Amino acid sequence: MKKTRLACTAFAACVSLAAPSAFAQSSVILYGVLDQGINYTNNAGAGAVWEMASGYAQGSRWGIKGAEDLGGGVKAIFQLENGFDVSSGRFFQGDRLFGRQAYLGIHDERFGTLTLGRQYDSVVDYLAQTTANGNWAGFMFSHPYDNDNTDNSFRLGNSVKYASPNLAGFQFGGVYSFSNDTNFSNNRAYSFGGQYENDGLLIAAAYLQANNPGAGSIGAITANDASFIAARMRIFGAGINYAFGSATVGFSYTNSNYKDPTGNNYIGIPLAAPGVKLSTLKYQNFEVNGKYEFTPAFFVGAQYVYTMQNYESSLGNVRPKIHSVGLMADYHLSKRTDVYVQGVYQKVAGDSTQSILDNAFILGTRAPSSTDNQVAVRVALRHSF
Repeated sequence: MKKTRLACTAFAACVSLAAPSAFAQSSVILYGVLDQGINYTNNAGAGAVWEMASGYAQGSRWGIKGAEDLGGGVKAIFQLENGFDVSSGRFFQGDRLFGRQAYLGIHDERFGTLTLGRQYDSVVDYLAQTTANGNWAGFMFSHPYDNDNTDNSFRLGNSVKYASPNLAGFQFGGVYSFSNDTNFSNNRAYSFGGQYENDGLLIAAAYLQANNPGAGSIGAITANDASFIAARMRIFGAGINYAFGSATVGFSYTNSNYKDPTGNNYIGIPLAAPGVKLSTLKYQNFEVNGKYEFTPAFFVGAQYVYTMQNYESSLGNVRPKIHSVGLMADYHLSKRTDVYVQGVYQKVAGDSTQSILDNAFILGTRAPSSTDNQVAVRVALRHSF
């Protein structure tokens, strides 16, 4: 009997020690992408330039993400993601350690996910994947100046985000980003969107608004993180992709409205000539894209974007047009390593704004062209881990 009691006591002790670890299972994953290549631009202000550059088809990054099982289909989750330049080793995203993403939250299988921190807006989460640049092509295929943030030029700090579970192919979500200022609405942002996916069909839409993006260093979109600096930014759009066999085709429309814009961090030059007041800058982007997989290891993709610009200043209202064409070929040497070639052509036509915006500018090139057209070509190697 004594031996039996001892055995039972030992068994109970083992169960009590094992139960907490079985209940609170956790996982931590280290991951990353290295995207490095050589670019040629036919006209970057002072002439043609060859340069080594990092993070175009995908931003070079490393990150840590993890989850702890809290039981009942609930998990505590986190993600920390750093963006960096392979060429120099320096940080991207305003020299932040975890500039791409930094958040923690709770995931529930039935009710969705709630996270807090530095995160993507709903345009990036839902709409961007219907564009070439937000899906398979990356940086150089962005709409002019990434005016609609479909290439995630900025993130939202101080943000609370909700994402629904998958409801028969439908998902939706939203994010609110605090200004962290005594003036509650100064440099705050909010966004929402959704998507429906079923049998090769993807339909998505999103909305984003920010007050005073680029103002200060503590708000939703800070001065060293903004694309456009303005009194107000408002973006909305929708897109559709359809995959059939080895082919995928897509169309997207985005509308961007900037009130009292003063600058753009990609060029660091005022958006109006000296003495001219720019009151409104609007963009409408119409994109058609397609991709064909010749084999599981090799695809070719193409994109055309027609952009209508509305430039309202103290000199009047003008409406230039911007044509952008992109081509890409990608070949996988292995499951985690590929080589790709990209080429983009941009042409600015129609009315003159009498500003730097009359000059073509492909994102990723060193500087705007000295003329109304520009060509950029890239050859690169990419590795993920």
